[in-house]
Amino acid sequence: MDTDEVFRALADPTRRGLLDELFREDGQTLTALEERLPMTRFGVMKHLKVLESAGLIVTRRKGREKHHFLNPVPIRLIHDRWVSKYTEPWASGLSELKTHLEERMRKVFEIYIKTTPERLWAAITDPALRAKYNFGLVVESDWKEGTAYSAHPGSDPDLRILEGENVEVDPPRRLVQSFRALWSDEVQAEGTSRVTWEIEEIADSCRLTVTHDELPEGASEELYGGWPMILSGLKTLLETGEKLTTPGSLMYDDAGGGAGEQMS
Repeated sequence: MDTDEVFRALADPTRRGLLDELFREDGQTLTALEERLPMTRFGVMKHLKVLESAGLIVTRRKGREKHHFLNPVPIRLIHDRWVSKYTEPWASGLSELKTHLEERMRKVFEIYIKTTPERLWAAITDPALRAKYNFGLVVESDWKEGTAYSAHPGSDPDLRILEGENVEVDPPRRLVQSFRALWSDEVQAEGTSRVTWEIEEIADSCRLTVTHDELPEGASEELYGGWPMILSGLKTLLETGEKLTTPGSLMYDDAGGGAGEQMS
């Protein structure tokens, strides 16, 4: 991620307005966004291109239409760089209050990681590596289509935190899974959603896109709010060999996840 490019994109009030519109209603088309701003269609397109280049939005085509989605991962990476572990709960609380006001049917997250597709796939599917950035949870599966997977804290294999089925497995490019959260009565009541991991090799890096969709109307932010921290931790692990040590990243980590623990 180019931090300077993110800051340049955020410096323009029109672009911040576009992000606000996508925060209010994600997945809007160019036509819908154009109607909300006092400028030409070409002008809106130029601003969207800058935001997409900075990684602050991602696009998906549905038929002939292109839909735009807010990608909070670059902002989360900036947060992790400068917000200390002592002030993180306070900052996170304010962020969660803002997130609570929105409703999402589909969430799209995108991040660039300097690694290979094979190494990235291993980090997603290897239980020991996954635990280092996925809140300390051990995710177990044989990673074959139609089989189950589940996640539990390393210290308590009988405590299931989430479970689902591997719907599509195409290493090292694409993984589609059903997703059923079990960590509270509230999220269990939300039922089953879907998570898609897509890996695209770009030069010496990979673009990882995680799409969490099939969410019920008004779904709890607990279902999808952790993805920016998970992806930030994945990037940190693969590029530095260390764990991300914000408090949320260590939720189920018995070892405490101190900085400096190297990737195996």
